[in-house]
Amino acid sequence: MHAHVAQIWRHPVKSLGAERIERTELAAGCTLPHDRTWALAHEKSRFDFATPAWASWQSFLRGSIAPFFAAVSAQVDEATGRIAFTHPRLAPLAINPEDPADRGRFLDWVRPICPEGVPGPLALVRAPGRGMTDTDYPSVSVKSLASLRALGERMGVALDPRRFRGNVWLDGLAPWEEFGWIGRDIAVGGARLRVIERVVRCNATKNNPLTGVRDAETLGALESHYGHKDFGIYCETVAGGPVAEGDPVEVLA
Repeated sequence: MHAHVAQIWRHPVKSLGAERIERTELAAGCTLPHDRTWALAHEKSRFDFATPAWASWQSFLRGSIAPFFAAVSAQVDEATGRIAFTHPRLAPLAINPEDPADRGRFLDWVRPICPEGVPGPLALVRAPGRGMTDTDYPSVSVKSLASLRALGERMGVALDPRRFRGNVWLDGLAPWEEFGWIGRDIAVGGARLRVIERVVRCNATKNNPLTGVRDAETLGALESHYGHKDFGIYCETVAGGPVAEGDPVEVLA
């Protein structure tokens, strides 16, 4: 089986909502469109509300401390910018995140699945021109279904890709082959990506994306079986182009 794009995912709000799409258009120096465009700042956030810009994950409520966030699904209407959210414990909600009143509605909606004992939700925010990735550079996260299957076999469970919140999932590789690509370029469909670094994982990967229940010891399994807590790679888009499920993937010199 040749290496190819198996799945594409975007996450309109950081840690809150995953959406599988069939195709996208990557642009050089940019995050995947509609991915982590918004983030949920908490009451002790250091996010600069006066001059919005990228901020590190510590400023936001996220799945590592809020397991129920994992079960949020989202759907973006690209024509209007509206986002529809669902969660098994909550009524459906659709908002225009550019509308301050709708951002307030989102805060009310998400409060019941926020953890107790931590700073509560304060505001839905964005960084102009890029997604709020965990990297200070605009990244696209690439992951391997072969590596996911290998980890799942070690754990004796079938792991849902949504646990790892990747953008582009590849298949047709050897397990963990992608770790050997650091510093190289890969052709993914019509785009060219530069592989920058491995992704160090957090407690969010323990959360079941169907229920929001923390039910899989992913980090312990990575550490005990492989000697690290890494899964996936961060890439920069160096040449834009269309990417669709089924597209070929090639490692370049």
